[in-house]
Amino acid sequence: MEIDIRQRKIGLNFKENGAAEIRLWAPLAAQVSILIDARKLTLSLFDEGYGYWYLQTDQIGRSDKYCFKITPSTGGKALERADPASLFQEDGPKGLSTAFDVNAFGWTDTDWKGVDLKDHIIYELHTGTFTPDGDFAAIETKLDYLVELGITAIEIMPVAQFSGNRNWGYDGVFPFAVQNTYGGPSALQHLVNACHAKGLAVILDVVYNHVGPEGNYFSDFGEYFTDKYHTPWGKAINFDDANCDAVRHFFTENALMWFRDFHIDALRLDAVHAIKDLSPVHILSEIKTYTDKLSEISGRPYQLIVELDLNDERYIRSQSEYGYGMDTQWVDEFHHALRVCTGQAKEGYYSDFSGVADLAKSYQDAYVYTGQYSPHRKRKFGMPLQQVSGAKSIVFSQNHDQVGNRMLGERSSNLVSFDMLKVMAGAVFCSPFLPLIFMGEEWAETNPFQFFVSHSDEELIDAVRKGRKAEFAAFHTQGETPDPQAVSTFERSRLDWEKTSEQHHQVMLNYYKTLIALRKQNPVLANLDRKNVNAKAFSEKNCLILKRWKGKDEILVGLNFSKQIQTISIDPEFHKALVLLDSSLIKWNSPNQESNHIAAKGQLNLFPESILILYKADA
Repeated sequence: MEIDIRQRKIGLNFKENGAAEIRLWAPLAAQVSILIDARKLTLSLFDEGYGYWYLQTDQIGRSDKYCFKITPSTGGKALERADPASLFQEDGPKGLSTAFDVNAFGWTDTDWKGVDLKDHIIYELHTGTFTPDGDFAAIETKLDYLVELGITAIEIMPVAQFSGNRNWGYDGVFPFAVQNTYGGPSALQHLVNACHAKGLAVILDVVYNHVGPEGNYFSDFGEYFTDKYHTPWGKAINFDDANCDAVRHFFTENALMWFRDFHIDALRLDAVHAIKDLSPVHILSEIKTYTDKLSEISGRPYQLIVELDLNDERYIRSQSEYGYGMDTQWVDEFHHALRVCTGQAKEGYYSDFSGVADLAKSYQDAYVYTGQYSPHRKRKFGMPLQQVSGAKSIVFSQNHDQVGNRMLGERSSNLVSFDMLKVMAGAVFCSPFLPLIFMGEEWAETNPFQFFVSHSDEELIDAVRKGRKAEFAAFHTQGETPDPQAVSTFERSRLDWEKTSEQHHQVMLNYYKTLIALRKQNPVLANLDRKNVNAKAFSEKNCLILKRWKGKDEILVGLNFSKQIQTISIDPEFHKALVLLDSSLIKWNSPNQESNHIAAKGQLNLFPESILILYKADA
């Protein structure tokens, strides 16, 4: 079956005349029927070939509850299963599917043309813990706050239907269905429409490397998984084994749906290094091809963002250069080097990083490992990044993974000083890359973000608990691993918005607003050409000098990660430069009694744990 860019062809969809069109891939079935719950109606689907079953009928109404009855070709008892391409699981993953007309929403964003990728200031949030109410409608009440902060794009952690009402979202089992406890599909459409009205782009996390464990019935329909590869979650999704065509179709349709039917601006694809595909056309490249076709029809740009742990430029190289064509990627190595600069213990994957020297390399090359030996991996790792646009990389000092995958889920505000938090933020926003902040970071939130689930299967709950304890056994000897299933673990992870009215946190919030405004307004900071970057590490002083320029305009950033005042040699031409930001000022709650300053021509004094940004414009 060919993909139709303009409309979804799988699952249950309503046509303009009100009729329902149903298509299901179930190659393991001898017979398929659809059961309409309210009217106790059973309708048979017709065999279309290649494992697809089809029906068009006017006997299904909007909001009807339904499921499929599948008679296995191998004999045995017929199974009743929810639609794997369901748009709404109103009663959760183990309930019936709810018929939903994705085209019924009254969009008002006709003139929306998106936010240029280079202008992205990204705010990552988790729907359930971002607000006290924990749903899409509550996010809408915070949009003015985000605009005032200076954010241009929100990134929503996965919303595909998962088990229960507490989950990070990476355990989704219905990739097309929007989490019922968040408000369902219509509430997500309303949120996206509201974001566009405020000038905010919307990025949505999607998971194409695995499916969650509870409520996962894909194998009852067909060969969605293959044991050809091993993954951390068991069998890999079948992107290149026998009968993979329909599986590839399924996930490509999913990507197109978010763009076309929910007006999402970008997808962030989780852990693409765990997608196993040796096809001549990688599934990511296939999704990119169809995404570009949809963009041509809609007149809107759509971005594909990848989380990637391979330092492999092929993923973000253009398809004309034999790459997969992804638009940009998360760069964890910038984060790792930055954390080591601040005194983070060099254990686990941090053991590969040497602080300011590696941070300087990341400023210039994005990747730290570009082919040299990695002690942690015990092999050579990575390749040079030839892409010169900084928009090809997203950097951060915190994100959901780097906070939540600590045993206790501590945020940076609980690990480093207030002054060091300012240095970390400045390091991100002065980079030639796209900046991302994690919800609450901007006011130095102290509530943790811990790992939480709400499964119903006791064996699975026990396995998750044991897995978390085992994960941290080697390098956490103090404290107990929080119980992922406990409601208290989830509640501890909620943002505390009351802190934004407290003086200490207000200072940090204003500091972030100042940084973001500088990033947007200064022509050098807003320029993302990696060729115009020079970073020099002073390892013995734990300091770094970053120079960036555009034409004859120049920025000099001094970062002191040490606890002592440090004198650093700089370009003498900066002795009369304009101070754009000095984190050591009392207005930023610094304990210092004076500002960073140029002690003599070519000599810069940097106070402990401080950042200084100087600007020299073309005279």
